[in-house]
Parts: sequence; structure tokens; C-alpha cells
Amino acid sequence: MTTPLPRPALSLVPLLAQGLTGALVGAAAASTAYALLTRRSAVPDGGGGRRPAARSAPEAPAPAARSAPETPAPAARTVSPGRWQRTNFRGRTVTLHQGTALACGVCAATVLVPGPDPRVRAASALAAAGAAAFGVYDDLAGSARARGLRGHLGALARGRVTTGMVKVAGIGATGIAAAALLRRSPLDTLLDGALIAASANLLNLFDLRPGRAAKVALLAAAPALASPAAPLLGPVVGASAVLLPDELAERCMLGDAGANALGAALGAAAAARAPRPLRAALLGGVVALTLASERVSFSRVIDRVPALRRIDRWGRHE
Repeated sequence: MTTPLPRPALSLVPLLAQGLTGALVGAAAASTAYALLTRRSAVPDGGGGRRPAARSAPEAPAPAARSAPETPAPAARTVSPGRWQRTNFRGRTVTLHQGTALACGVCAATVLVPGPDPRVRAASALAAAGAAAFGVYDDLAGSARARGLRGHLGALARGRVTTGMVKVAGIGATGIAAAALLRRSPLDTLLDGALIAASANLLNLFDLRPGRAAKVALLAAAPALASPAAPLLGPVVGASAVLLPDELAERCMLGDAGANALGAALGAAAAARAPRPLRAALLGGVVALTLASERVSFSRVIDRVPALRRIDRWGRHE
């Protein structure tokens, strides 16, 4: 008699190979894109951006100091760095090109990695590319006047359409379009599109400290590199890991483009490979966390839990 146990183990070998191949291709593509994008726009001083005015601004009045842990102080924005540069939570000048490069790496590896059929490749690439494109729009044209889902909905109720609301609608539309490529029932298409869009938004909510969103993506994707979703998650792992050191050194930041692309890629992988009950549970969890973020600070929760705090601060220059 033969036991059925070895068969799943054997079937994991090609999946793991595809996942690792996707990670290598994603890392190579993201690294190449980042090098090309930053060749002529490198931030001086290794990203430190020693700008006394920008560093001292968050310490000025007490209200600005209270908001510093979650959002850059308004005074820091008056430094007016280049179009593709921003000041981070510490007041250092960093480049936004990391997000664009990461999205390029994920999309390129998704198209090239062996394994997925053409519809799944197209759905995953469209989800990541669409989220990145609308993220770039919000990065370059957005303002800090309205933040969070409540802020954007409040502005809309007053008759003002924010760039953030345009991004939410755009990522929702591309999420539905990506889900439609999977050719499932209308109910599944709505479920999958919502999962892709909600995942893109949730990852962006973690992008408040150097490396945090990328670490969340790695923790979510790496354990599944031997699952049926491996070919779709490998690009996320590779592109995130290769650019993480520069982000931890505060030379660059994901911005909306990178964080939204990471979340959309994770959502698309789940939409393509997970059974419906699991997809529904994932969507419920993502929505619950998103709603919780309107009342609870993720940064405060992370700082209060020792294990989360250690992971969050690992590799950062404190």
C-alpha cells in the first residue's frame, strides 16, 4: 500500500521553486528600476537630508508635536523638496521612487514567473499596476488636509473631491477589473474586487514608519511561498526585501504607490488562489482593521506590544 501523504509534499516542490523564482525576478526588476529612477535624483547625505529647519519644525508648538507620530508635521512640508522627494516622520528628506520601483518589480515578475495561467497573471499585474498608478497620483497631487476614510468622506459630503477619494475609487475600479479577469460568478467578482481594493488600502495604513508596510507584506507573503499562491507572492517577497535596506536607512519611502501596490498584489494572490470562505474571512478581517484604524492608532498598538515593537524597529536607525 502507498500512503497519500508524500503527494502533497512532492507537489510543494514546484510551487516553492516558482515562488523563489518570482522572488528573484521581482528583486532584480525592482532593484534595476530603483537604480534607474534614482540615478539623477539621489538624496544627498544618504537620505539624512540634514535640513535644520525641517528637523526642528516638528518640535515647535505642542499640537504639532502630538500629531508627529502619525503624520508629518505641516511645517515640514514647507521645506518644498523635489517633486519625487518628501520629508519623513523624523524630518529627513527621502525619495518616493521606492514605491514606483517596487511596483515595477512586482508587475514584471508576475508576468515572467512560471506557473500561473494568463488570466491569473493579467489579474495580478493589473491589480498591482492600477493601485500603484492611483497611488502615484495621490503622492504627487495630494495634500494632508483630509486623511483617512472619514476625512475623505467628510470632504466629499462638503462637495470637495480629494485626491484620496479619487484613489479609493480608482483602486476599487481596477480591483473589480482584475477580479473580472478571473471569470468567476458576479458574487465572486465583487468579493475579489473588494478584497483587492481593501488590501491595498490597509497596507497603506501601515506605511507610517520606515519599513513597516514592507515588513507586514513580507510576514504575510513569505510563509505562503510553498502554497498554490507562491508564484504570485514570490514577486512581493523579492521586491519588498531588496528595497527594504534603503527604506530602513531612511533614504526612500514607499509612499501610496508602493504600499497600495503591495496590498493589491497580496489581495490579488488571495483572490486567485484561496477558496471563497477564506476570501470572505480575509475581507472581513481587512475591513475590520481598516475601520479600527479610524479610532485606534496602529503605531500606539505596535509600541505597546513588545514583540510587535521589536519587529517594527528591527533594522531602523533610531
